[in-house]
Amino acid sequence: MKRSILTVFSILTFVFTFGQSVDDIISNHIDALGGKDKVSQITSIYSEGSLNVMGMSANTKTTILRGKGYKSESDFNGQNLVEVITDHGGWSINPFAGASSPTSMGDDEFQIKYDDLLMPDPLVNYAADSGKVELSGQEQIGDVNAFKIKYTNKYNKSTDYYIDPSTWYIIKTTTTASIMGQEITVNTTFSKYQQSDYGVFFPFQTDVDLSQYAVSVTLTKVNVNTAVDPSIFDMPK
Repeated sequence: MKRSILTVFSILTFVFTFGQSVDDIISNHIDALGGKDKVSQITSIYSEGSLNVMGMSANTKTTILRGKGYKSESDFNGQNLVEVITDHGGWSINPFAGASSPTSMGDDEFQIKYDDLLMPDPLVNYAADSGKVELSGQEQIGDVNAFKIKYTNKYNKSTDYYIDPSTWYIIKTTTTASIMGQEITVNTTFSKYQQSDYGVFFPFQTDVDLSQYAVSVTLTKVNVNTAVDPSIFDMPK
């Protein structure tokens, strides 16, 4: 009898796990964020918070105009770190790397960071954004048996997304990046999802593990669909 119950449970688990298509999972994810109607109407996101890295802290703000521009600005006691991605390239100001003036971003880095333009995350409109997705089963992330989705953007850069089947939120991503000529694995975890005034949920805590050091971002404000002047993404001359 006990073995029969276990067999039935195993079958049900198998059906639940593999009966879910990748589009079913993404649809549930969109519903969890606030629903297709709400999510599809997002044109811009502005957020503020605090950033901590290697014992240093900064006030940080990020502006995203969907599909057009992404700008992150962090103030480390007067030292301003700026990163911008547009639909055709990127640039940055990084005084900590000896670049106090705007510097163009290399093609490989831009192609990886291009996904920052796609909000609230690249899975939501992957087909319209020329991306591809593939369900890679489930993987244990802490105490969560998360769905693993391999997402590949239009530049053929891949990221693994892990979705919690109890909340349908993204709880982790894994990708590769090149830092100072060395390829590393970047693990990013997302937590403390909160509902914005617009009615869509966002992770207010993001922790990035860059192997050599970690970055933590805690949001204090998220505004949706505020007016954005596209000229803020232009590289200063």
